[in-house]
Amino acid sequence: MRTDRALLELLRLLERRGYRFVTPTPATHERVVSRPERAEGRSIEDVLGWSRPFRSDLLDDDVMDLLYAGQVIRPVGNELLQATIRISSLHDLLFIHSAFPTESKHAVFFGPDSYRFADLIAAELTACPLPEPGLIVDIGSGAGVGAIVAAGLCPGSSVTMVDVNPDALRFAEINARAASSTARFVCADDLDAVPKNVRLSVANPPYIIDDAGRAYRDGRGMHGTEVALDMARMAVERLASDGRLILYTGSAIIDGGDPLKEALAELAEQAGRTLRYRELDPDVFGEELARPAYADVDRIALVAAIIGPTR
Repeated sequence: MRTDRALLELLRLLERRGYRFVTPTPATHERVVSRPERAEGRSIEDVLGWSRPFRSDLLDDDVMDLLYAGQVIRPVGNELLQATIRISSLHDLLFIHSAFPTESKHAVFFGPDSYRFADLIAAELTACPLPEPGLIVDIGSGAGVGAIVAAGLCPGSSVTMVDVNPDALRFAEINARAASSTARFVCADDLDAVPKNVRLSVANPPYIIDDAGRAYRDGRGMHGTEVALDMARMAVERLASDGRLILYTGSAIIDGGDPLKEALAELAEQAGRTLRYRELDPDVFGEELARPAYADVDRIALVAAIIGPTR
């Protein structure tokens, strides 16, 4: 599509120019953009990072032409414009995703979890590389961070990205092409279209109960860990004998216990596999605990779970 080609060229242009923007949490983003003195964009980072409105003469013609060709710009009154996408940097790559605020049910989210997920994959594959190239599957791929980072560390492997959100897969394909990575894209909420003998699965599922039911944020039951457990089950069923799953998510800690860890340990044991599990951050999204759904939760921890072959 012409619009996608324009967005791909925009990523390539920004990469050549050294564009960089680190996307913070939504709470931090909201605080920053609410500052009166920064209400109007004054740089390309303000436009494509902070999602600030801007005047048409702020950016050069090359960038503006690509924004219009990509159909990702809209008027917001008082002779101001606003981009409907954001572009963030991660490692040496750029990723296109949804503008702030990500209120739409089909929003494509990117934020601090994306950076931690990428770093987990890099650390795991550096310490324990794949024995040989194979199929890499990113479950709930979103903007494609997991698959793209893993593919860069596993030359010769084939890649499949699976997501229920067609908008996410569209952005993931653009991001993959910008990173010189090829992939197959599957719009589904299961892995029925994925063959068995997967060498590596990666997943960064949502882990917060979202009343709006947004797919990128709603972890559903088990205090938000149901989606993570479902993804782990699907992944394990399709792993090769020497394959592994790298899972990054959050877990609700209740009375000092970790129900997700217990469920994953049982899953690994039933499949004849090993589980390595650790907390990456003991306490995130503390504000969620004020909600009735979390009345019995001590804290929400960020966790890494690696399910691999029997030693």
